[in-house]
Amino acid sequence: MQTTPIPSRNPVWTWMSAWNRRVCALLERGAGPRNMVLLLTTTGRKSGLPRQTPLQFEEAGGFIYVSSARGSAADWYRNILADPRVQVRIRGQVHPGMANPIQDPEQIADFFSLRLRRRPLMIGLLLRLEGLPLFYRRQDLLRFAAQKVLIAIQLGETRA
Repeated sequence: MQTTPIPSRNPVWTWMSAWNRRVCALLERGAGPRNMVLLLTTTGRKSGLPRQTPLQFEEAGGFIYVSSARGSAADWYRNILADPRVQVRIRGQVHPGMANPIQDPEQIADFFSLRLRRRPLMIGLLLRLEGLPLFYRRQDLLRFAAQKVLIAIQLGETRA
């Protein structure tokens, strides 16, 4: 009898999963990188259970914005598509919210421009590690943005 080997998990995602659990625990205790990272709670699209994910965020125009390095493959993003009601722990405060996916590359590129202005070193490094050229033009940023997802969260909203 021949058995098919079980594929091993990608070690980077295994490490990230462990790291995320640690960051979640820190944020739950009111510690950690509270001014850069929020704790997003979504409802699992299959399980119906609460799922927590630490994410970097930006605030602008009355919204909280989060993005995914994994694009539309991120579980938290797919959970939001199934149920946009979320809970956000930001700077020690917990708020209900309504998550709205943004798919327009222009708006996503504007978000990355904002992040680059606010945190040029850290975000510049992260975006370049993900494939943005060192010396980029708006067209490069638009191509990059077309592969990403962006969520705008309106705090205090919970209507579905």
